[in-house]
Amino acid sequence: MRSLWHDLRFAVRILRKNPLLSVVAVVTLALGIGANSTVFSWANATLLDPIPGMADPAHVVSLFAGTPGRISSISYPDYRDLRAHNSSFSGLTGFSLWAMSITEGDRPERIWGALVSSNFFTVLGVRPLLGRGFSDSEESAPGGAPVAVISYRLWQTRYHADPRVLGQTIPLNKHLFTIVGVTPPQFQGSFTALRSDIWLPISMQPQVMPGRSRLNSRDDTWLNIYGRLLPGVSRERAQSEISVVFLRIAQQFPDSHQSFNQITLFPLWRAPGANSIFSIVMPMLLAVAGLLLLLTCANVANLMLVRASARVKELALRLSLGASRARLVRQLLVEGALLAIAGGAAALLLTRWDSRYFMSMAPQSDLPIWVNVRLDHRVLLFTFAVSVATALLFGILPALRASSTSPITALKNESSSLSGGRAKARLSRILAVAQIALSLLLLISASLFLQSFRKAQQFFPGFNPNNVFLASYDLFPNGYDSKSGLALDRQILEQVYAVHGVQSAALADWVPLGFSSHSATFLPDGYAPHKHEVLDAGFTAVSPRYFFTIQLLLLRGRDFSSQDVSDSLPVAIINSYLANRYYPGRDALGSRIQFDGIWRTIVGIAQDSKYYSLQEPPQPFVYLPLSQSYSPQLSVHVRTAGSPLASSQSIQRAVHQANAELPLFDVGTLKQRIQAASTIQLVAAPASGVLGLLALILAAVGIYGVIAYTTSLRTQEIGIRMALGAQRSDVLRLILRDGLIVTSAGILLGCAAALLFMRLASSALFGVSGFDPATFLGIPALLVAVIFVACYLPARRAMRLDPIFALRHQ
Repeated sequence: MRSLWHDLRFAVRILRKNPLLSVVAVVTLALGIGANSTVFSWANATLLDPIPGMADPAHVVSLFAGTPGRISSISYPDYRDLRAHNSSFSGLTGFSLWAMSITEGDRPERIWGALVSSNFFTVLGVRPLLGRGFSDSEESAPGGAPVAVISYRLWQTRYHADPRVLGQTIPLNKHLFTIVGVTPPQFQGSFTALRSDIWLPISMQPQVMPGRSRLNSRDDTWLNIYGRLLPGVSRERAQSEISVVFLRIAQQFPDSHQSFNQITLFPLWRAPGANSIFSIVMPMLLAVAGLLLLLTCANVANLMLVRASARVKELALRLSLGASRARLVRQLLVEGALLAIAGGAAALLLTRWDSRYFMSMAPQSDLPIWVNVRLDHRVLLFTFAVSVATALLFGILPALRASSTSPITALKNESSSLSGGRAKARLSRILAVAQIALSLLLLISASLFLQSFRKAQQFFPGFNPNNVFLASYDLFPNGYDSKSGLALDRQILEQVYAVHGVQSAALADWVPLGFSSHSATFLPDGYAPHKHEVLDAGFTAVSPRYFFTIQLLLLRGRDFSSQDVSDSLPVAIINSYLANRYYPGRDALGSRIQFDGIWRTIVGIAQDSKYYSLQEPPQPFVYLPLSQSYSPQLSVHVRTAGSPLASSQSIQRAVHQANAELPLFDVGTLKQRIQAASTIQLVAAPASGVLGLLALILAAVGIYGVIAYTTSLRTQEIGIRMALGAQRSDVLRLILRDGLIVTSAGILLGCAAALLFMRLASSALFGVSGFDPATFLGIPALLVAVIFVACYLPARRAMRLDPIFALRHQ
C-alpha cells in the first residue's frame, strides 16, 4: 500500500510537469468516456429499467395474441380466462392507457391515465406511497367502483403534497372518483416512455372510454397484459403453457378468434411499443460509442508513447538502479489510471449536462412521452468500469513498450538513431492505422444515418403534409352524444373556414403516421376468404373535403358529402390496394363491403399512402364518413395558404368560438407528425452525427501526433538528407508519404469494417443503402483531406529545420 501511495504521488508530479499533454489526454478521454456514459444512460432508462419503480422487472413479460410480426392486444374476457387457468405466472395484470379530463373549472384539464385490473400494483411490485391499490370487489363491479390512485406528480402539482389527500374526490369526465392511493415518485406507469397520472379500476371503462362497454366483448382487444413468471419458470415454457390455454379459448369462441389462436411473450426490454424502437437504436448507438472509445484509447495511447519517448533516459536510469520492469509498468499504469479517472469524472459532468438532450429528440405527439434519464448507480458503475478499462487499453501498450527499453542503449543516447527511431515509431503507426479505420467506420455510419433521416423527412407518403395545421379535441369528457357532437363538429368547421388564409378544413379521428391506429374486420361482397385468412383493415372516420385538405388523390368515384348521414345509405371509400387485391377482374366502385359488421357501398377509391410507418408494405385501408361513424375525439386538419403555425392562434380562437370550454391538445403541423414515423432515424441520426464529428476531430489530432512524433524521431535523418542536397519539397514528400501509407492502410481496414457493420445495422436505415457508393467514396476523400492538413503541419516544420541543428539533435 505504501509503494502504491508513492506511485500515486509520483504520477501526480509527472502529470503536472506536462500540463498541456495531460489536459489534452483528459479532454480526449472525457469525450470518449462521456459518449459511452451518455448513450448508456439512455439505454439504462429505456432497456435496463423500462418500467421505473417496478420490482424485479427481469421476471415480468408482456403478453400478446399472435406471433411476432403480427400481434394483437387481448380482450377483457380472454384476460380473465388466462388469469384464472394458467400455471406459469404468479399473476397476470391487464391495463390500458387512455386520455381523461379533469372536469373542474371553466376549462377541463387533459391528463393521461390507465384502466387497470385489481392486481395491477401487486403484480408490478409497486407499493403505494400513501393509501392502497384496488381490491377484487372494485374490479368486479361494473361502473360501481369510482376510486382512483393518483401519481406522485399529480399529488405534488394539484394537491400540493397534502397528506390528507386520501378520501378527497377528483372529477374525471364529469364523474367523481375518490382518491385511495398515491404512487411512489419513481413510478411513472406501466408503459415504457409514457407517463400516467392516474389509475382507475378496469370496471370503470364505460365512464372513461367512449362507445359501448368493452367488459363483456371478446371482439374488443384493448388490454395490454403483463405477467410475472413463477420462480424457475422460463419464458419459453410459460409461452407454450399459456398458448394451450388460449387455444382452448379460441376453440370455445371461434367467431371472435379467427385471426389469432396463440400467445407470444416478450421480455419488457423489447416488448412491442417504444421498446421495439429502443431495442434497435440503443444497441446500435452503444456499438458506435464503443468504437469511439477504442478510437479515444488509440489516440491517448499515442500521446502516452510521445511522453514515454521523452522519458527514455529516466526509465533506463531507474532500471539500471534496480527497479523491476513490473514496477515500471505499474508506475506507468497508475499515471494512465489517474488520467482515466479524471476523464471519467469530466465525462459524468458531460452526461449530467446532456442527459436532457434525449427528450428533445422525442417526436411531437399527443401521447405523454417521458423518459427519465438520470445518473443512477448503474450509470456510475458503468462509467467507473469504462474508465478502468480505458486506462488498461490505452496504458498497457505504452507501458510495456517504455519499460522494455535497454538501459545501455538509452544511456548511450542511441534512441534517436535512424533504425531505433523507426522501430519505436512502429507501434505508434499501428495505433494510427487503427485510429483512421475506426474514424472512417464512425464517419460512414454517421453519414448513412444522417442521409436516412433526411430521406425520411423528404419522403412523399402519398399525401401532402406541407401547410397543414392540426389541433385535436375530445367531446366525450364534456358529455356530448353523437347528435350534439356532430352539430358541434359542423360549427367548428364553419368557424375555422372563416379564418383568413384557410384554404380547406376537415375532421378525422386519426392522423396518418402517428402512434394511434384503428382496425376492424372486413368482407368484400363476393369474396370467399381462404382458410385461416385474416381480413383486417385500418380505417378512419373523416368529414367531407378530407382528401382535398391533405391532398390525397381520389383515383375514382366521389368524396363524402353532407348527404351521407346516419339514416342514409352506408358508404365507404377504400384504398387502391384493397380494390385491386379483393375485387380482381371486377370494378370495386359501386360494389359492397362489409366493414365492422355493416354492409357499405363503395363510392370512391383513394390512392394508396403510408398509414403507420414509412417502411410498411401496401395494406388495405377504409375511409368512413364521420356522420355515419361518429367519433368524439377528432383532429382538425386545416390547409393554409401560408405557414400553418402563423395561423395557429386564429384557428384555435375559431374553435373556441364554438365552445370556449373545449380544451385543444396535440397542436402542431402534419409535417411534424411525420417525425413520429421516423423515430429510429430521429434518434440515431443526431447522436451518430455527433459521434462521427468527434471521430473526425480525434482522427485529425491523432494522425498529427503520430506524424509529429515520427518526424521528431527522424530529425537526424532529415538533417543528413538536407546536408546531402535534399530540397524542402523532398522532405515534404517524405513526410507526406509516411502519412499516406498510414492513411491508406487505415482506410482499407475502415471500409471493410464499415461494410460489415452496416450489414448489421441496415434495418435502421430508410431510403439509403448500407453500401451507398457515394458515401464509401466521399467520406474517405473527406478523411484524406483532413489528414493531409494534419500531416502538412509537422512536414512544414520539418522543411524549416536547420541541417546543422538537425545533425546535432539528440
